[in-house]
Amino acid sequence: MVQDVLSGYHLTQGILKIEPITIGLINQTWLIKTVDEDFILQKVNHHIFKNPSAIAENIRLIADYLSNTNPGYLFIAPVRTKDGKEMNFIEGKGYYRLFPFVKESHTIDTVQKPEQAYEAAKEFGKFTKLLSEFPVKKLQITLPDFHNLTLRYQQFTTALENGNKERILQAQELIEFIKANKNIVDTYENILQDPAFKIRVTHHDTKISNVLFNPENKGLCVIDLDTVMPGYFISDVGDMIRTYLSPVSEEEKDFSKIEIRDDYFKAIAEGYLSEMHAELSPTEKNHFVYSGKFMIYMQAIRFLADYINNDIYYGAKYDGHNLVRAKNQMLLLEKLMNKEEDLTKMIY
Repeated sequence: MVQDVLSGYHLTQGILKIEPITIGLINQTWLIKTVDEDFILQKVNHHIFKNPSAIAENIRLIADYLSNTNPGYLFIAPVRTKDGKEMNFIEGKGYYRLFPFVKESHTIDTVQKPEQAYEAAKEFGKFTKLLSEFPVKKLQITLPDFHNLTLRYQQFTTALENGNKERILQAQELIEFIKANKNIVDTYENILQDPAFKIRVTHHDTKISNVLFNPENKGLCVIDLDTVMPGYFISDVGDMIRTYLSPVSEEEKDFSKIEIRDDYFKAIAEGYLSEMHAELSPTEKNHFVYSGKFMIYMQAIRFLADYINNDIYYGAKYDGHNLVRAKNQMLLLEKLMNKEEDLTKMIY
């Protein structure tokens, strides 16, 4: 199957090896080794990304813009097919794209040092800053309502009305916590109406594995651009806060391991603001910590609603899996809110 896909490209050198890469959760990925060059082949998950051509168009627009305005920036655009397209569509098999592999680069699965958090935050900030004059309205929405907290809260209340009654009883403490902190939704809705918050080119998926590093562990560029859309800075900063600050992920069952690491927050703030300080309004900077509350609260809602709806979206590897995930995020949010005042002082 992979050979059929690769036949659509001008790969002049012989293919030596095809290795599956299992790190990603959404798209299927392979490392393609040839005599002189290596490539990354991906199959786009069209069940999640309903319009793969929108992704291709967005990446092409950004690649063209950066090649004109910042030609020295490392932007990894897809290799064009023999007929000049960004994606190779094969009937019955789906959409594929091929990227050049950056030599001596690597990715990191989990943040283990504040320096890594700094470099990643700096790269995501640089990406948005370099595109500050890009006509953002030209970008298509690849995942509608991806970070629409109002919608997520509505889905949560609908789950309470129609979901599994036994599970609702089991999750009562968490449900009350979500309701008690609805002010996070109210703040989000105010942001949507506040001209101090600018709509920018936003990555929307700022986990550490979406940054390429060089052998000295310095950031090279951001990757995995499927979710690049118009958005607010709170999506990118919030996702970094959610995934970098605690030493454990949302899968951790031992809640005693959940913590907010101040030095990692400081690294995110310094890295991101080293690029975005002049771009963000004072009001936006005042919502830096809020961005973490926004993303963690939203993820807790999504896990909890899915648990109440019998795990129809995320699925469950064991009984109560999504309830554990939701409790995990609730505790992370509580710990973040307890430190909000101290963390805010690190921004200025």
